[in-house]
Amino acid sequence: VSLRSLKCLPFELKRKFAAKALGFKKMSDQLHYLSISELSKLIETKVISPVEVTKLLLSRITAIDPELKSYATVMVDEAMIEAEKAEEDIMKGKYRGPLHGVPIAIKDLCFTKGVRTMGGTAVLEDFVPEFDSTVVNKFKEAGAVLLGKLNLTEGAMAGYNPRRDVPQNPWRKDHWPGASSSGSGVATAAGLAFATLGSDTGGSIRHPAAVCGTVGLKPTWGRVSRYGVLDLAQSLDHVGPLTRTVIDAGLVMQVISGEDPNDPTSLLAPVPNLLETVNKGLTGLKIGWDHEYSSQDIETDFTEAMSAALNIMRELGAEIIEVSMPKRLREYLAAWPVLCSSEAADAHREFFPDRNNEYGLWFKEWLKRGEKFSSKDYVRAQEARMLCNGELHKTMEGIDLLLCPSSPRAAYPYTEEDAYGPIPKNRDPWDSRFTVPMDFSGLPTIAMPCGFNKDGLPLSCQLVGHKLSEQLLIQAGATYQRATDWHTYRPPGWP
Repeated sequence: VSLRSLKCLPFELKRKFAAKALGFKKMSDQLHYLSISELSKLIETKVISPVEVTKLLLSRITAIDPELKSYATVMVDEAMIEAEKAEEDIMKGKYRGPLHGVPIAIKDLCFTKGVRTMGGTAVLEDFVPEFDSTVVNKFKEAGAVLLGKLNLTEGAMAGYNPRRDVPQNPWRKDHWPGASSSGSGVATAAGLAFATLGSDTGGSIRHPAAVCGTVGLKPTWGRVSRYGVLDLAQSLDHVGPLTRTVIDAGLVMQVISGEDPNDPTSLLAPVPNLLETVNKGLTGLKIGWDHEYSSQDIETDFTEAMSAALNIMRELGAEIIEVSMPKRLREYLAAWPVLCSSEAADAHREFFPDRNNEYGLWFKEWLKRGEKFSSKDYVRAQEARMLCNGELHKTMEGIDLLLCPSSPRAAYPYTEEDAYGPIPKNRDPWDSRFTVPMDFSGLPTIAMPCGFNKDGLPLSCQLVGHKLSEQLLIQAGATYQRATDWHTYRPPGWP
C-alpha cells in the first residue's frame, strides 16, 4: 500500500490501510481518539494533513464541548493558521517531529501572547499576556497546533469561580472531574485534543487523569519551566502532560522539558531521549509496595485493581519489594494547606483582598486562611514537609519505583455547591495521601488507568520514581500498557 495513495480516501479507509502499512496492530476507529504516535506517522507520511485534523477537532469541540465545558477559550483562527503553516512546512519536507501538526490544548494558567489567560478567576478575565509562556513557546517550536485554553478551578485550587464553567466528567455527568486541571482531563478523555497540559500542586495532574481515565505525568519539580505560568504555590507547582497513552506523555515531556534561563528554578540537568528505553520492559526492576498504604480507606474495587496491577508487573519481570511509607504521614499532610494557602495568598496579593468580591466562595476562603497563618506556622509547615521528604527518600531507598493508587477513589457525585463553595467543613488532608507527598518532594510520577469500579468509572494506579527518572517511568508505564488495555477504553456517549 502506498501511503500517499491514501491521501484522498475517507478516514475510515485511510485508517484500515495505513495501520497495516505503518506496522500498527490496531488503530482507533475514530481519528480524534488516535494516539499521538499513530497520528504523527500519518501526518509525517502526508496521509492526513494538519489542516484536516485541526478542522475535525474544532468541529468536535463545537459539537460536544458546550456540554462538557472543557474549554475556556477556543482559538479557532490561531489554530487554523498554525495548522496551515504546519502543513506547508511538512509538504516542503521540513518535518519537525512527533508533535508537528498535532492539535493540543493547554490549561488556562499558561500565558499565550494576545490571548486572554484567566487562571479560572474573574480578576484576570481581561488579562491578555504580551508574551508566551516557555511551555507554549516549546510547543510552537515543535510545530504543535494550539486549539485553545482549558477550564480549571479558580487559581488552580479546588473550587470554581461562579463566572467560570465547571467541566463535566465525560464518564458520568455531575461527577467529580478531578479538581484543578479538570478541563485538561476532560478534553483528553473525550477526544477534544490529542494531548493537554495541566499543573500539579497537590495532585491536579494525577486526580483528573485518574477520574477521567487518562495518563498524567507529573515531572520532577523544575524539569519543566514555570515561566509564564500563573502560580498557585510556587514551591509546590509542577507543569506536565495529560495524554491517552504513556508513550504520548513521553513525546510531550520530551518537548516541554529542559532548563530555561527565564526560570531560575528550572533544572540544569540535560534531558535524555525519554523514549530510548521504552521497549526494555520491567525485568530486573525493583518496584516498592506498601500494602497498608495502598489499601487503607479505599473502595474494594480499587484494592482489587491495585492487586491486579501489582501481579501484572510481577509477571512482567519486576521484583516486588515490601516498603513502608512515612509513619507520621497523616501529621505531615496537615502541613500542605498551610503552605499552599500561604503561598497562594502571596501570589494573589495584587488583587486580594482589594477585589475580594470578585472571588468565588471557595478560593476566597482559601486565601483568607493563607493570610491568617503566621510566619511561625509557615516555618513549622516547611519543617514537616522536610521531615516527610526525608522519610519518603528512605522509603525509596533500594527500589527503582514505588507503586500506589493515583487517587483514593473513583469519580464521585459532585454538586454545584461542591464546585463553587464554600470549602466543605469535612475536607480531610488524608484524601491527598497519594499525591501530596510527591509534590512535597518533587519526585516524578505517572498515573495510568488500571481498571473500573462496579459503577463503570475509571480507576488509576501511580508509579513514583526518583528525581529525574521520567525515562524509567515512561519505560515501566509503557510496558504495563502493552500488557493491558485499560487505556483503550473511551467514555460512553462521546463517539
